[in-house]
Amino acid sequence: MRFTDIFVKRPVLSTVVSLLILLVGLQALQKLQIRQYPELSNTTISVTTAYPGANADVIKGFITTQIEQAVASAEGIDTLESSSRQDVSTVTLNLNLNANADRAVSDVLSKVNQVQGVLPTEASDPVVVKQSGDSTALFYLAFESRVMSSPQITDYLTRVIQPKIQTIDGVANAQILGGQKFSMRVWLDPVRMAALGITPIDVASALQSNNFTSAAGEVKGDFVQISVNAETSLDSPEEFQRLVIAARGETVRRHINWNNLRPDLKEDLAHLVQDIRRRVCGIAIAVSPSF
Repeated sequence: MRFTDIFVKRPVLSTVVSLLILLVGLQALQKLQIRQYPELSNTTISVTTAYPGANADVIKGFITTQIEQAVASAEGIDTLESSSRQDVSTVTLNLNLNANADRAVSDVLSKVNQVQGVLPTEASDPVVVKQSGDSTALFYLAFESRVMSSPQITDYLTRVIQPKIQTIDGVANAQILGGQKFSMRVWLDPVRMAALGITPIDVASALQSNNFTSAAGEVKGDFVQISVNAETSLDSPEEFQRLVIAARGETVRRHINWNNLRPDLKEDLAHLVQDIRRRVCGIAIAVSPSF
């Protein structure tokens, strides 16, 4: 008589044993720990501060060192890295595994605010960004046009495409790659500046004080309400050419010449594709770790 004959002759017993094994398996499935692929949380916090015109040594001495000393004692910090480059300081904090990221960000923000008064007044406010999971994008989308220029493509992606992609469930970030923005490059003539008694500080002060955006408000009447738009920004080379650099008595100094002024394209990142016939920009899409 074999062992299996018992279950063949007694079907009720075999059914009960099968159900018992099934219940034990379901119970084990719900309560047993997953050891091979545990759920882990890896978070990185970056503090970026821009200081236009400052070299790497000035950035490190007046910004990077101050922020490092402040955030080094933050809660849940595992390692701390920093880089000081021309015009920008970056401090990267790697949190401990499964650390409370929200509490760490709050602690870092409070410590950065404590040293913000020590930083140079010309520097921008530090920007704190939290990034969880893998920093590599899941996939990339390329956009090209034979009609639109690279700045026009960048503007379209920033206003239309990027906001729509970021609202999709599971998308953590959508970063534009190869984007370009318009800027105006001014070339200074040191010989003529010395003859006229003008310094680079005078040129920078004139540009900052005359090229800005102002909210003029509105004018209200009994039956009408009109918004006032103050065109205080400089948009063309001719407007920059008419800019007054310095006025000493009755003498007015205008140092910016037409030949030394031209629109310039400011690149955010390297082009994805170098092709003179086509202008290409791209969007890198990163997925949320919890999706």
